[in-house]
Amino acid sequence: MTPREDRLNATSLERILPDELSANEATGSETLRLHLERYQFAKQNLVPGTLLDLACGVGYGTALMSEDPRIASAVGVDISPAAVEYATRRYHCERLSYVCSEALEFLPGEQFNNVVSLETIEHVDDPEGLFAHLVSLLAPNGRLIASVPVTPSVDGNPHHKSNFSINSFTRMGDRFSLKCVTRLCQVQPFNPLAVTLKTEARTASASSR
Repeated sequence: MTPREDRLNATSLERILPDELSANEATGSETLRLHLERYQFAKQNLVPGTLLDLACGVGYGTALMSEDPRIASAVGVDISPAAVEYATRRYHCERLSYVCSEALEFLPGEQFNNVVSLETIEHVDDPEGLFAHLVSLLAPNGRLIASVPVTPSVDGNPHHKSNFSINSFTRMGDRFSLKCVTRLCQVQPFNPLAVTLKTEARTASASSR
């Protein structure tokens, strides 16, 4: 991935701005509810120590997880300078910092007890390469928490480049000798007509690949 924006766009399927979502749209507040549910699930499964949230968007999930008293410090990383600026301003906290970096170029010189990356891997050209990078950032006995859509999504979301199933994603973890401790399964509301016709706010800037 390479930087593509210098301002935040609320009318995009690529990232969520909680303060600017439409309450009655599937791609709006209902999608935020699912994202918050993922972050709550991640928070419940953290181990004590440090936390990395890679591809953190505007930082609301990183901030939520950093509230856990087991977390000594947390870092949110995103490719968008505007998202990082927003996160730093909106979710400022002493134990929490945000860094602007492309995911594969983030080389902090340290490993983290918790590495979280939600709904990220399907966005890149080399999903296994990104997964390997996430594993490399994980400290011994640490915990990796990652999620991907497991239903076909590349036609509905122009930012998605890969499709996964539960089995294919599990096999990716197996290739890196990771043990699946638990999982969260969700059903994503999706209105294909609204996406095609761009009638919902977050589909306004969607374009075909």
